[in-house]
Formats: sequence, C-alpha cells, structure tokens
Amino acid sequence: MVLDALGESLRTTLAKIAKTGTIDEKSIKEMVRDIQRALLQADVNVKLALKLTREIERRALSEKPSSLAGAREHVVKIVYEELVKVLGTAREIKPGKKQTVMMVGLYGQGKTTTTGKLGKWFSKKGLKVGFIAADVHRPAAYEQLKTLAQQSNSLFYGEPDAWKGQEKDETEMQLGGRVAAQIVERGLKELRPKCDVVIVDTAGRDKLEEGLIEEMKEVFNVAKPDEKFLVIDAQVGQQAGPQARAFHEAVQVTGVIVTKLDGTAKGGGALSAVSETQAPVMWIGVGEKIDDLEKFDSARFISRLLGMGDIQTLLEKAQEAVGEDAEEAEDMAKKIMTGRFSLVEMRQQMEMLSGMGPLSKVLDMLPGLGAARAKMQNAQMEATQKKFEQFKIVMSSMTRYEMENPGEIKSSRIRRIARGAGVEAKDVKDLLAYYETSKKTMKGIAGNKKMQRKLMAQFKMDGMDGP
Repeated sequence: MVLDALGESLRTTLAKIAKTGTIDEKSIKEMVRDIQRALLQADVNVKLALKLTREIERRALSEKPSSLAGAREHVVKIVYEELVKVLGTAREIKPGKKQTVMMVGLYGQGKTTTTGKLGKWFSKKGLKVGFIAADVHRPAAYEQLKTLAQQSNSLFYGEPDAWKGQEKDETEMQLGGRVAAQIVERGLKELRPKCDVVIVDTAGRDKLEEGLIEEMKEVFNVAKPDEKFLVIDAQVGQQAGPQARAFHEAVQVTGVIVTKLDGTAKGGGALSAVSETQAPVMWIGVGEKIDDLEKFDSARFISRLLGMGDIQTLLEKAQEAVGEDAEEAEDMAKKIMTGRFSLVEMRQQMEMLSGMGPLSKVLDMLPGLGAARAKMQNAQMEATQKKFEQFKIVMSSMTRYEMENPGEIKSSRIRRIARGAGVEAKDVKDLLAYYETSKKTMKGIAGNKKMQRKLMAQFKMDGMDGP
C-alpha cells in the first residue's frame, strides 16, 4: 500500500516519543530528524520536508501544552496538524449548478479511468453526468471512455473518425488541438442541456511538451471549465512538482486527483505536489474498480497514516455498503439488539464488510489497529480475506433451516454441507466455531444499552428497547 512505509515510520517515531521519560529539546530534535528521514524516503520534496520539520520543531520547542494535554500528546498533535496543513483542505464540490470539468495530465496517469470513477461519484450524488472524449491521439481512449460511461450510467459524446477528412497541412499536434477543441464544442452543445456535470477527458503525452500545453489551452478556451483537475500517478515521485506547476500555469488547476494509491509506490511526491499549485487533493484512487475513488480529507488521511483511525469514513463506507438493502440492514440490527444472531445475520455482516473494500482498508480506519495491521504480513491478510470468502461459499450450501438454527448442524449435516461446498468437513467446523465467537460478541452488544443507542442512531430507528 502506498505510504505504508511512511505511516509505519511516523508511528514508530511517535511511539518513541510516547515512551520517552522527559520531552526535552534533545528528544524533540531526534524526533524531527526521524520524521525528516521518513518524509525524504517517501519521496516528499526536499524543500517541503525541511520546511515541514522545521515548523514542527519550532512549535514543539516554543508552544506550551494546554491544561488538558500532556507534553507527549501535545507533540503528537503538532505533528498531526502540520501534516494536515501540507495537504490542504479539500473544497466541497457544490452540486447546485451545472458545471464543466476538465481532466488534465500525462499519459499513463490514469486520467481516463479516473474520469469514469469521477462520473460514478457524481452519479451517486444524484447528478446526471456526461463524458466528452477529447483525446484524439490515443486510439483506445474513445472506446475506453465509452465503456466507462456505460458502467457509471453517464451520457457519452465522442467522434472516433474525427481525423478523417482533415487537411494535414499542420503538424499532428497542431491538428490534434484544433480537432479536440471542435469535438469539445460539439459535445458541450449535445450534453449541456441534458447533464448537471460534463467531464472532458483530454489527451496526454509521455512528457511535458509545448504541443500538449497548446492543445490543453485550445480545449480550455472552448470548454471554459468550472473545474480543472490534474490527475497524478502516486508513482511520479519528485517529478510531481514540476508537472503540477506546468499544468497549473496552462489551465489554472483547481484540484488534484492522486491515482494508484493502492499500489507500492512511495507516494510522497504526488501528495506534496499540491504545494506547487496551492490546489488541494480532491480525490484519491484506491483500487481498480469504478467505485474505488475516495473523497480526500487531509485530516482523516493523516489520522489513518498515524494509526489514529478514521471512524467517520468507516461509517460512510458502511452506509454505502448497505445501499438499497437498508431495510435488511435495519432488520439485522434489530435482531442483534434483541439477542438473536444466526448464520443469516452473520452472512449479512460479511456481505456488508465485503462491500466496504479490502479488509486491510477497513482495519486502517479503526483507531489503534492501523499499526497492528501494518505488522501483519500481506499473506496473512489475504488468507483472512480468502477465509471469509470460503465461509460464504460454505453457507451457500446450507438450507434456510440450518442457517437459522446452526446449533442443529451435526456430523451428517456437516458432511453434506462440505460436499455441496466442495470443502473439507474441517472448514465447516471452522465456520461454526467462528459463528460461536461472533455470537458471544453480539450478545455483549445486546446487553450494552449505550451501544444499542448508537446502533439506533446509525439506522435511524425509534422505539427500540433492549431485552
């Protein structure tokens, strides 16, 4: 996972501070050196890393902790606040008016894929979205965006034969800019009356060059976009700064979208690129699926990075996972609160968890578990995920009676269920053992009035009383 190494280094550094007997100038300077080293290893720009750590050191040495916080908690708070400040505060996109969005970036940054994800994100907000395929250089761009439009329930405008009939008395790049601008002009006439949001996917290049900048300017002058989002791959590293600056000078970038944050790149360069444009990170790509675009919140992101968790995002993802099955989820919550918990409810829990993304991401959002998750080997995490998937297969081989009455599942039933699921009898027994453990946990929730009130608030239930 991108920035895992940075997060682990920062958590280790802060843990050392927590164990320090006395917070003095020596311990603070040592902490600052550790943070500086961690930032540089994560590909954060050298000047930015120095500026950040100097400010942390200045505040840690000059500011006095409040009466409610000790010296250690105060230092951790300073580190958190300064990291949040670097990444900026993302603006909210107001859906009240029709708007045009222009996507810019180099080849291979994930621009077209991100256009599809962004369309899906807007669609979830109840907005009608349209795509314009303005990349006339990459042959696959038209078909790719058309497919993404279908997946995101968006309208689409493109001209696959735009090059035909053109007088090629200009260079390819000059002609490309003119053709792209014409496509955008016709696309806006077609889509603006029908859509709340029109997203223009533009061409890229292998590197920054004059032809790319001129083409972007032509499209920019025609589209007159309300938002200009720069798409940057997390693997870009130290080149992120110059790229961001060049694009900003051309189209006045209003936001940054960082892609492939689920990979193994260092990631610090892409995240620190915002300092070149003063435009905040707006979204981050966290997977390959069309739903894998996460609204960026610097406070939440840094909280997860430092192992402090992110309960708010966890709740939001849970609500998204519930989706159209809200009534079913509410019914499950009621059963839990009245002490009833069968394999039916456990399967519903697993389906909801699967809808929230990989297990590693969910653990990152739980306070205190981010660091523990980092210590788990990837193989262990994958094995746990596969075990859950196997449990669901085993349950699909059970009858409704067995799902509702797991206590009745004895030897003969275990053998039949195992044959039907294509697993060993031991795997069925593992599921039943996991169920018993989960049942004890659910009984604890059923007897906890405070937890009941939280569940009722979550599912907006009234008039529920515990047993």
